[in-house]
Amino acid sequence: MSSLVVLHRPDGAAVVRKFTAMHDALAIAAEGDCRCVLLCETDNQRAIVDHIDALSLLPGVINVSLVYHHVEPADELDQPAMTMESHQGADA
Repeated sequence: MSSLVVLHRPDGAAVVRKFTAMHDALAIAAEGDCRCVLLCETDNQRAIVDHIDALSLLPGVINVSLVYHHVEPADELDQPAMTMESHQGADA
Protein backbone atom coordinates (compact mmCIF):
# COMPACT_ATOMS: atom_id res chain seq x y z
CA MET A 1 0.00 0.00 0.00
CA SER A 2 1.42 3.34 -1.05
CA SER A 3 0.30 6.94 -1.24
CA LEU A 4 1.40 9.16 -4.10
CA VAL A 5 1.07 12.93 -4.32
CA VAL A 6 0.64 14.05 -7.92
CA LEU A 7 1.21 17.72 -8.75
CA HIS A 8 -0.31 18.73 -12.07
CA ARG A 9 -1.43 21.72 -14.08
CA PRO A 10 -5.18 22.39 -13.93
CA ASP A 11 -5.60 20.79 -17.37
CA GLY A 12 -3.80 17.64 -16.13
CA ALA A 13 -6.52 16.68 -13.64
CA ALA A 14 -8.70 14.94 -16.23
CA VAL A 15 -5.71 13.02 -17.59
CA VAL A 16 -4.79 11.79 -14.09
CA ARG A 17 -8.42 10.79 -13.41
CA LYS A 18 -8.60 8.85 -16.69
CA PHE A 19 -5.28 7.09 -16.04
CA THR A 20 -6.37 6.18 -12.50
CA ALA A 21 -9.70 4.79 -13.74
CA MET A 22 -7.82 2.52 -16.16
CA HIS A 23 -5.66 0.94 -13.43
CA ASP A 24 -7.26 -1.21 -10.73
CA ALA A 25 -4.27 -0.69 -8.41
CA LEU A 26 -4.90 3.08 -8.25
CA ALA A 27 -7.61 5.13 -6.56
CA ILE A 28 -7.97 8.86 -5.99
CA ALA A 29 -8.11 9.55 -2.24
CA ALA A 30 -8.17 13.37 -2.37
CA GLU A 31 -8.17 16.07 -5.04
CA GLY A 32 -7.28 19.74 -5.13
CA ASP A 33 -6.99 22.26 -7.95
CA CYS A 34 -3.49 21.22 -9.00
CA ARG A 35 -2.73 18.15 -6.91
CA CYS A 36 -4.20 14.86 -5.84
CA VAL A 37 -3.38 11.96 -3.55
CA LEU A 38 -3.53 8.50 -5.07
CA LEU A 39 -3.67 5.22 -3.21
CA CYS A 40 -1.64 2.51 -4.90
CA GLU A 41 -2.09 -1.10 -3.86
CA THR A 42 0.22 -3.58 -5.57
CA ASP A 43 1.76 -6.92 -4.76
CA ASN A 44 5.33 -5.82 -5.53
CA GLN A 45 7.48 -2.72 -5.29
CA ARG A 46 8.39 -2.69 -8.99
CA ALA A 47 4.73 -2.09 -9.84
CA ILE A 48 4.71 1.02 -7.63
CA VAL A 49 7.71 2.43 -9.49
CA ASP A 50 6.07 1.58 -12.82
CA HIS A 51 2.95 3.55 -11.83
CA ILE A 52 5.07 6.51 -10.68
CA ASP A 53 7.01 6.48 -13.95
CA ALA A 54 3.85 6.26 -16.07
CA LEU A 55 2.10 9.04 -14.11
CA SER A 56 5.18 11.26 -14.47
CA LEU A 57 4.96 10.98 -18.26
CA LEU A 58 1.30 12.07 -18.47
CA PRO A 59 0.63 15.45 -20.12
CA GLY A 60 0.12 18.11 -17.48
CA VAL A 61 1.78 16.18 -14.64
CA ILE A 62 4.58 18.14 -12.98
CA ASN A 63 5.74 15.73 -10.26
CA VAL A 64 4.82 12.44 -8.58
CA SER A 65 6.06 11.79 -5.04
CA LEU A 66 5.87 8.60 -3.00
CA VAL A 67 4.83 9.78 0.47
CA TYR A 68 3.87 6.53 2.19
CA HIS A 69 4.71 2.89 1.65
CA HIS A 70 3.76 -0.13 3.76
CA VAL A 71 4.35 -3.80 3.07
CA GLU A 72 2.29 -6.52 4.73
CA PRO A 73 2.73 -10.25 4.05
CA ALA A 74 -0.37 -11.57 2.26
CA ASP A 75 -1.05 -14.23 4.92
CA GLU A 76 -1.14 -11.51 7.60
CA LEU A 77 -4.03 -9.71 5.91
CA ASP A 78 -6.53 -12.37 6.98
CA GLN A 79 -5.49 -12.21 10.65
CA PRO A 80 -7.64 -10.26 13.13
CA ALA A 81 -6.29 -6.82 13.99
CA MET A 82 -4.85 -6.33 17.47
CA THR A 83 -7.07 -4.11 19.63
CA MET A 84 -5.95 -2.00 22.56
CA GLU A 85 -7.53 -4.53 24.93
CA SER A 86 -5.70 -7.50 23.44
CA HIS A 87 -2.45 -5.52 23.32
CA GLN A 88 -2.76 -4.55 27.00
CA GLY A 89 -3.48 -8.17 27.91
CA ALA A 90 -0.29 -9.23 26.12
CA ASP A 91 1.75 -6.90 28.36
CA ALA A 92 0.42 -8.44 31.59
